[in-house]
Amino acid sequence: MASAAEQMASSMNLGAFSKATELKARIWFTLGALLVYRLGTYIPVPGVDATVMGEMLNQHGGGILGMFDMFSGGALGRMTVFALNIMPYISASIVIQLMTSAIPALETLKKEGESGRKKLNQYTRYVTVVIALFQSYGIAVGLEGMRGSFGSAVIDPGLFFRISCVVTLVGGTMFLMWLGEQITSRGIGNGTSLIIFSGIVANLPHALASLLELGRTGALSPVFIVSFIVIAAAVIALVVFVERAQRRVIVQYPKRQVGQRMFGGESSHMPLKVNTAGVIPPIFASSILLIPATISGFANPTGEIGWLQYIANALAHGQPLYMATYAFMIIFFSYFYTAVVFNPEETADNLKKYGGFIPGIRPGANTAAYFDHVLTRLTTIGGVYMCVVCLMPEILISRYGVPFYFGGTSLMIIVSVTMDTVTQIQSHLLAHQYEGMIKKSRTKGRGR
Repeated sequence: MASAAEQMASSMNLGAFSKATELKARIWFTLGALLVYRLGTYIPVPGVDATVMGEMLNQHGGGILGMFDMFSGGALGRMTVFALNIMPYISASIVIQLMTSAIPALETLKKEGESGRKKLNQYTRYVTVVIALFQSYGIAVGLEGMRGSFGSAVIDPGLFFRISCVVTLVGGTMFLMWLGEQITSRGIGNGTSLIIFSGIVANLPHALASLLELGRTGALSPVFIVSFIVIAAAVIALVVFVERAQRRVIVQYPKRQVGQRMFGGESSHMPLKVNTAGVIPPIFASSILLIPATISGFANPTGEIGWLQYIANALAHGQPLYMATYAFMIIFFSYFYTAVVFNPEETADNLKKYGGFIPGIRPGANTAAYFDHVLTRLTTIGGVYMCVVCLMPEILISRYGVPFYFGGTSLMIIVSVTMDTVTQIQSHLLAHQYEGMIKKSRTKGRGR
């Protein structure tokens, strides 16, 4: 019976999908936009020798370059127009969020609704340009100083190369920002997340082939490869479970009389996610910890022992100091970012304004304290979960040379974006079914 019901439900979903022309148009638009993005990751920056850049990435791939190259889908390693990817926009969004909680004027804009949101988005674009300018100029100067076994990375260094490199990289980032907004409004899912997702997924086959090649050459045993695949599946299952988990706080609304009718008296729930911070804490922690190794690799290419090299060695993958610092920073950023995105006092005031209350808790300050208490416990669980998910792959990366693409951060991004996109597709299908039912009821009403 259960299998028959599942088959019937799946056939209904397939039938609804075949009739949902708007949904199909959105999906095709999203796929086309992502295809444009992938094509752009193969258009090189003028004046750069890609061979030298690839050699440098192989030498320093364990640092922050390797992680950014993973997020960019290999565009940084090939030094293409999308080398910066969408990361400046994400950094600008985080900066604006932090400033919103610290600057009263921006906090007022946030409460103004749609008009305030548009102004904040405009400010985010301006900050994106500034961050992209600094990063692209740093890349241009760094490229001029790179030299490999094939010669210099820049064919003709100078002012003209710096200007052309900055314009190209900033233009690529702004185009991706616009493309992400178009996917969000005219496609399916969050455009920014899908761009990062597609970059990671595009290189997964190559990473899997590299892993199997290590097994073929004898560097890794077949038992280890099978165990690794089982562990990866278990980590994915854990990510799915925790990302869907939520604490439902019961909210009661009192009855009120309007004329001769009674309204209200209903109870609902406010869902609080276990992992409110998402993938931001691992990304921040990884970026900060990988900076010493990257600076040391470029500033000290001979590998001589110095204070910077000593710090880089102590914070290398798999070292005890690195693991402890990584876990501490993940938990710290979990609490920090959760405090930025969720304000217990504001939530309690909104509940009090609309007459809602939590059973057994007085409205106002007591409700805010209750939210803070619940959120602290949830953030602790979420921080420990992220430490487990991110530290287990770090051990494999450091000891067995497993690629970055199988790290905890990349798996969390892949699973989270997939779940969000599938949820939006189901919402569109449900809305289409409701529209069909309403049209049928209107047709029957006219027939009578």
